Amino acid sequence: MCVTCGCSDDGEVTVTNIDNHHHHSIHNHDHENSHSHTHVLEDGTVITHHHHSHIPETAQIHAQVHSTTLSLEQDILAKNNLIAAENRGWFKGRNILALNLMSSPGAGKTTLLTHTIQDLQSHIPINVIEGDQETLNDAEKIKATGCKVVQINTGTGCHLDASMIERGLKELHPPLDSVVMIENVGNLVCPALFDLGENAKVVILSVTEGEDKPIKYPHMFRASQVMVLTKIDLLPYVQFDVEKCIAYAKQVNPQILIFQVSAVTGAGLQNWYDWIGNQVARGQ
Repeated sequence: MCVTCGCSDDGEVTVTNIDNHHHHSIHNHDHENSHSHTHVLEDGTVITHHHHSHIPETAQIHAQVHSTTLSLEQDILAKNNLIAAENRGWFKGRNILALNLMSSPGAGKTTLLTHTIQDLQSHIPINVIEGDQETLNDAEKIKATGCKVVQINTGTGCHLDASMIERGLKELHPPLDSVVMIENVGNLVCPALFDLGENAKVVILSVTEGEDKPIKYPHMFRASQVMVLTKIDLLPYVQFDVEKCIAYAKQVNPQILIFQVSAVTGAGLQNWYDWIGNQVARGQ
């Protein structure tokens, strides 16, 4: 069990290049404390690892003691942040804008992403790292836009981490002066804890959810630079107070930038696109 967020880490994590589903040879080896990796050969597309927390099983048992648990959490996050810093330098050196898209399941991340790719890819190169616990479904939808996408399946894991992104980038090979969209696992809690090396965290909230989400999940909205309110075409049919939602978001994060959009009607999308374009132009 991951002592940071409670998700199980004994399931497989796989990285799949959607352009190539062929099975490749994988070299496995075990380390002490029952920690194992699988290393893909140069042309490989699938990476599997176990015990991503790097914490021995005995330590996890002892971590039931509060002070020890806190220490282990700090250790895990410190290791993650080190890799995230390396990812951030990698992006910066290639002038790549990396955005970490986060939301609860069903908020419209994939729909917003596919529309964004379709509307911008003619003048901004966009590649995608797609995170999900199981299936290639969302990655296949993104691939249908003509965009290159790498799928990361976390198994029972409830978030992407910096190490997964590092491995995904080796498969993705995004070009210089481009955008990498990272669609995180649907979850409003754990993804906020893990720095991936992104330039900005973007939280996506739909009007079919409660307007009090920003104060129910304050860390997510506090950690995000941008909030995209989706499905506004449904406002006449749902009980959702937009102004109250915005007030709650500003309450937990006064600096958060908010876009209201509908992927169905196209309303508000241009403002979102302009922001992305400005970030690219600034080299952010």
